[in-house]
This record gives sequence, C-alpha cells and structure tokens, in this order.
Amino acid sequence: MTAPLAIVAAIAKNGVIGDGNRMPWRLPSDLKRFRAITMGKPLLMGRKTFQSIGQPLPGRETIVITRDRDFDPSAGAGNAPGVHIAHELDAALALAQERAAAMDAEEVIVAGGGDLYEILIDRAARMHLTFVDLEPQGDVRFPAIDWSAWVEERRVAPEPMAMDETTFAFVDFRRRLKWQARGE
Repeated sequence: MTAPLAIVAAIAKNGVIGDGNRMPWRLPSDLKRFRAITMGKPLLMGRKTFQSIGQPLPGRETIVITRDRDFDPSAGAGNAPGVHIAHELDAALALAQERAAAMDAEEVIVAGGGDLYEILIDRAARMHLTFVDLEPQGDVRFPAIDWSAWVEERRVAPEPMAMDETTFAFVDFRRRLKWQARGE
C-alpha cells in the first residue's frame, strides 16, 4: 500500500512561510502540532529546511532532497541517525514510501521548503496547515492553492499559549476526488 503525501506548513496571511532560513514568528503551539502530526512518519524536506532545523528530529526519519552531492547531514549536527539523502525527487519519493512501510506510517510528510511544496502540492492527498494571523516580511512563500481541489475537514482556532506571538488556526484538508471537483 502506498502512503499518501501530506503537506504540513504554517502560512501567514500574505503567503510567507519563511525568511532567511527561519520562521518569521514564534508559535510554540504550532511546533507542538507539527510534532504530533509528524511523529513516527518519514519527512521529506529540502536541504535548506533541514539545515534551518539544525538536527535530526527524534521519532521521525528525514529524507533530505538536495542537488548538492557533497551535502553531509551530520555537518554541524553531529551524528545524523534517521537522516537519508536523495538527489532526485523520484528517488526521494521511493525512499519515503519504503520508510513509511517500515515505520507503519499512514502518510509521508512533506515538510518544506517552498520549492518542495510547489513541486509536490499537486501530488499531495492531504494538507495540515496552520494559518498564521500575521503579514511578516519573508523570502519564501507557499505556492498558490487551487482551493476547488480541496475539502476542509477540520478547523480549530485554539487560544494561543503564553509564548505564541499571534493567533492562528489549524486546518486540515483532503484532496477532492476527481468526480467531486467536476460537481457530479
């Protein structure tokens, strides 16, 4: 069985998702949700996203997609257990499916950055998004979404925790089936 791709992202009102290899806000609530959604699953991410995190994430396996043939995931992070490198998208997707089967994971997580979201959004079956109530400056944006292809399944706007810089909503989507998109 193939595990579906699921995008996980936090998106500001103006589409910004990052600035200078960092998130342009502080939302511990979102980080807690990210951990809950991704635990025990393979993560696909670009090299810059991996480097911005700075270390392997416990309880998950990470497939880093990079064109840099010399990239070493342990550089600056010490040992990098559970981190795999792929230099081509198809190889990364195949490895993610292999790891999902080994981990008995129900989905493969696409965890960023912007280029990877853009490449894979049309292949994703689910999206777990955090809509952030800010309009920060940033150099990375989430790709345009054809909302007619998605069904909102769940929306929660929790009270922010003490360290959260703003309000936000957690929203889960699933891709419409082709016949639903046509209105049949």
